[in-house]
Order: sequence, then structure tokens, then C-alpha cells
Amino acid sequence: MEEDNIKPAAAEQVEERDSVEVEKVEASAEEELKVTEKTIEMLRTVFDPEIPVNVYDLGLIYKIDYDLSDKTLHVDMTLTAPGCPAADFIMEDVRQKLLSVEGPEKVDLRLVFEPVWTQDMMSEEAKLELGFL
Repeated sequence: MEEDNIKPAAAEQVEERDSVEVEKVEASAEEELKVTEKTIEMLRTVFDPEIPVNVYDLGLIYKIDYDLSDKTLHVDMTLTAPGCPAADFIMEDVRQKLLSVEGPEKVDLRLVFEPVWTQDMMSEEAKLELGFL
């Protein structure tokens, strides 16, 4: 009889532990989503001085990944052309905006050229703004 009482108690402990784990995962996912949304919001304030569309809608942002374990925001981006004369200006503007996002303690901003950027990567709004639609 005593053994019967042990099993439900153990099952309750497992259930409680699982519930706590689910809450942690949900909180982590919520924080990652919040940081990602704020990152996108900030990236939409960065413009190439030669193009009247922000870097996010231009399709220059290839990856946004927030690592909660070390609180690092990883962003991969490209430019419309490898020899872009405004590259330093744009990269520094992006870096400053990313550093202002609440949550991350570090920013890992990487400039990549694979895959090569094409106009197909622009949002519909960017294509409309630039007269491609």
C-alpha cells in the first residue's frame, strides 16, 4: 500500500518538474522573439545613404539569432555590392542600433557576401518604393 503512495508522489514531482521546464522554454522563446522583433524594428531605421529603403526591407539582413545562453545577438548582413562606398557608414550604423536593443549584452555583426544579394531579396514594399513593381 505504501508503494502505491510513492508512485503518485514521484509522478507528481516529474509532472511539476516538466511544468517548470516548459515555463522556462516558453519564457526563453518569448525573450528571443522580443529581442528579434526589437532588432528588426531597429534595423528598419538604418538606410543606405544612396537608397531610400532601410537595410531590412532591402533584404540585406540574412540572419538574426539571439543566443540566450551568452546573451549575444548574432546578425549576418550583406551589402548591395561588395565595393559599396557607404559600407563602413552602414555597418557602424547597424552596429550602434543593435547595441541599443534591450536584452543582448554582446553583438556579433558579420558582413557576408554569400549568397550574393539580388533585387529578389527585397520586400514587396521596398520594390514598390524603388519602382520595381
